[in-house]
Amino acid sequence: MKAVRMHGYGGADQLRYEDAPTPVPGPNEVVVKLSATSVNPIDWKIRRGDRKASMTLQFPVILGRDVAGEISAAAAGASDFKIGQKVMALADRAYAEFVAVPIALLAPVPEGLDIEQAGALPLVVSTGAELMERIGPQRGDTVLVTGALGGVGRTAVYVALERGARVIVGVRARQKQQAQALKAAQIVALDSDDEVSALPELDAIADTVNGEVIGKLLAKLKRGGALGSVLGKPKAAEGMDIRIEAFSVQPNAMRLARMAEAVRSGKLAIPIARKFKLSEAAAAQQLAETGHVDGKVVLVA
Repeated sequence: MKAVRMHGYGGADQLRYEDAPTPVPGPNEVVVKLSATSVNPIDWKIRRGDRKASMTLQFPVILGRDVAGEISAAAAGASDFKIGQKVMALADRAYAEFVAVPIALLAPVPEGLDIEQAGALPLVVSTGAELMERIGPQRGDTVLVTGALGGVGRTAVYVALERGARVIVGVRARQKQQAQALKAAQIVALDSDDEVSALPELDAIADTVNGEVIGKLLAKLKRGGALGSVLGKPKAAEGMDIRIEAFSVQPNAMRLARMAEAVRSGKLAIPIARKFKLSEAAAAQQLAETGHVDGKVVLVA
């Protein structure tokens, strides 16, 4: 098969589209013939070497977490899934024509959901949903979601609204009009000190941005309030009387299936900004890494 393999740390030139061994399903696994995957920040952060201290790699390595495609082979014990069935998963080594996936991670692609759209979903919707589950807002709680127009942020907003929270979305000033589609109670420009200062007391913050802005926002979080972060515990939170939920997402097939159905039904939108061929993964990562793209960057096999 063909795969995009990373041969060392550095720039996108470390990604090469080349021949690689085709996986065979191990116990309780299937092999998925990839239709689409997508570029996530973790992909280019690993490539740059940002995760060297916490992640040991043996090169060449195949990156990618999002899998959407059709089952092409299955091991014993895969009776719940059929050859040719369209599935999706938050898995590993997704930048490849074929991907081995544990059965426990598989979710069926809902009827009517485009397979390329499915390839954009697993990591961001799983992370956004788990972020809000960990925070656990109650009906009527005031929750601020930073980076609300990203895939993780959009999902967190959706789940918070489902739970009956009063949601404030934090975006850049230039994004405020676009953020109206999220149907939140309030929109705040996080790059405006005046708007941040005018925020009400918050029961919880769901942070997908970190950086300097979180330090300013924490002053608005009530004593005993919750901070959920997908980027680690912020230094600004040290010593504060708050509950901190900093985590790395865990695959959950039921959660993924529920979020995929929300996208299919139009209740949740995860926009796709650009599509590239799998062989163009290096260019796709370069674009995503600039941060100047509003939506997911998808790789199509």
